[in-house]
Amino acid sequence: MSNIIGFPNNKSPGSPNKEQIEDQASLWIARLDRQLTSTEQKELQQWLATNETHRKVLFEMATLWDKMDSLARLADLFQPPAKKPADKLRYYGAIAASLLLTAVFFGSNFTAQLPSLLTASSQAPSAIVDGVYETAIGEHSNVNLPDGSQLVLNTNSRVTVKYSEGHRLFFLERGEINIEVAHDKSRPLSVIARNKVVQAVGTAFNVRIYNDKEVSLLVTDGKVLVAQNTPAKTIDAILPERLPTSALAVSKGEKILLGARDEKIAKVDDNDIASSLSWRQGNLVFRGETLEQAVREINRYTPVQFEIGDEFIKQERIAGLFKAGDVDGLLAALEQNFHISHERINNNKIRLYSR
Repeated sequence: MSNIIGFPNNKSPGSPNKEQIEDQASLWIARLDRQLTSTEQKELQQWLATNETHRKVLFEMATLWDKMDSLARLADLFQPPAKKPADKLRYYGAIAASLLLTAVFFGSNFTAQLPSLLTASSQAPSAIVDGVYETAIGEHSNVNLPDGSQLVLNTNSRVTVKYSEGHRLFFLERGEINIEVAHDKSRPLSVIARNKVVQAVGTAFNVRIYNDKEVSLLVTDGKVLVAQNTPAKTIDAILPERLPTSALAVSKGEKILLGARDEKIAKVDDNDIASSLSWRQGNLVFRGETLEQAVREINRYTPVQFEIGDEFIKQERIAGLFKAGDVDGLLAALEQNFHISHERINNNKIRLYSR
């Protein structure tokens, strides 16, 4: 079952924290999809104990999203709240309506399109020594690498991998990848993206190409080194080398937009990390982004491109967890929750405007 939640940009005068709790609950469900670490389990237990409303909202959302199986894995942490009369669920009337409406961000086929003998699938990861890994629009793929590293490709991505005795080299041509690097001091792992090199010996990080010059880096574990690299068109033109310890270091919980005019390291909290990496579980989490920002992200995951026809609705705020679904569902959710109508320009373009 694929679901979408969208929250209108308004606040209840009597419940100033309602949207915040909904936001937090949606992030916890996104994390539950990929299973919690022991630290996160403790954090969830504390969050649930803080306020009875937290527990109720989490269970109601999980029921609506068909995610009770995720909560069942943590049954030892807490007991579900007592079943409520039907009228108590009216609080989520608008949410329940939008849950019936789904949006296409990820295609149902998550199999990577690889021009090699083996195929890497998000359902059944494969181990490949060297090769080209590629996903089409709307697909993502998990790959088990021979050294124990885990590679995940996001939508419309292409990366070439080459292993040698002294190096593990990844040449990212387009898109976004997430890597959990198996520790090996004797053989560093380097990701080359545009004219940047990101290098680690045992850590976890995310790399996304934005344009010809900018590359986004998010580190979720350990530390990586970053440096300039000589531009190359193929992996064979790259001469791998170990970066000096004096190179720029980006550590766990930090991000940087390499190549930006103001190239500065910034701290990232756990909620932002969960949102940024929710695509690994086939989700997109928005936490108050504008419609313009949300549409820009949505367009990465479907061949149907959305454009905004009215300037003043570009700043409409969007929040919630978005799962795989259909374009018609997204359009209906925007119509019901945000009073945003649409016009189909052709089979591949839809224009949004205020109703």
